Amino acid sequence: MKAVLFEQFGQPPRVQNVPDPTPSAEGVVIKVEATGLCRSDWHGWMGHDPDVVLPHVPGHELAGTVLATGKQVTRWKKGDRVTVPFVGGCGHCHECHSGNHQVCEQQFQPGFTAWGSFAEYVAVDYADTNLVALPDELDVVTAASLGCRFVTSFRAIVDQGRVKPGEWVAVHGCGGVGLSAIMIATAMGANVIAVDLTEEKLAFAREMGAVATVNARHTADVVGAVKEITKGGAHVSIDALGSPVTCFNSIANLRRRGRHVQVGLMVGDHARAQVPMAQIIAHELEIYGSHGMQAFRYRDMLEMIRTGKLVPQKLVGKHLSLDEAPAALMAMDKFEGLGIGVITRFA
Repeated sequence: MKAVLFEQFGQPPRVQNVPDPTPSAEGVVIKVEATGLCRSDWHGWMGHDPDVVLPHVPGHELAGTVLATGKQVTRWKKGDRVTVPFVGGCGHCHECHSGNHQVCEQQFQPGFTAWGSFAEYVAVDYADTNLVALPDELDVVTAASLGCRFVTSFRAIVDQGRVKPGEWVAVHGCGGVGLSAIMIATAMGANVIAVDLTEEKLAFAREMGAVATVNARHTADVVGAVKEITKGGAHVSIDALGSPVTCFNSIANLRRRGRHVQVGLMVGDHARAQVPMAQIIAHELEIYGSHGMQAFRYRDMLEMIRTGKLVPQKLVGKHLSLDEAPAALMAMDKFEGLGIGVITRFA
């Protein structure tokens, strides 16, 4: 099969012919019909993820059709249209038994712990636990765009942030994660403030439902601006980028007893960010992470998509070919363009 492969961290990946995958006993092989490009893939390519073993094929936001199944798979058959969370639970450990597959002790992550979906085919383990059936009305491009950013944002807003109608939600960073969070928080009835460095992305954030915006490039005191707009601070704040500045601001702009959810990855030089601990203690702030979403939780999100409350296809930007993926991957740290890039052509 054709796949995007890199053999050294930080060195240009190339499209190459590599062996076709085979399913494990509990796994399946999926014919990839669409796969999103995510900054997490860039982090993996840069060597920020210890699970990545060279040589490596990136890609973790995917949708397609089951091509082959392992002998222990009982819920899926060839021809089923599916997607998969970017964190797959083993189904056997304590965390999986408690329903928390997203923090499984033996988790499977296509594109990180194993070769990923920047390829014609991808092997996915623990299929009975992790695969998600695609509704007939949901196209594969939209399904692939859900993969990491949208589902992680859904869990961040709905489960971790516990957003309620009428609350103020600040979203720091208007890339794919941030725009997803804005759309979902708006659908939950919240008032959303979008924070970013470019007017183009802030304008798009308003289209996704933001009722106010803050341009951090031109605003000396982002925390003060959010507190002024909200008359006291956000009830919930999301760091959708993952940097020391956005993490600190997201916590600092909360009102008393507010909730911060960290969605943007904090890796490499950013792994140990400074936080306003005195404020966290004095104001009884709640600090959460959001690391993917369990397959069984997709049902509520897919129902909101089916009824039109969520319209993730609005977030899809460029359609790319597999041959265009290496350059697009290497450019992800520049944060250029609007929306989510999706690979849709593999031949």
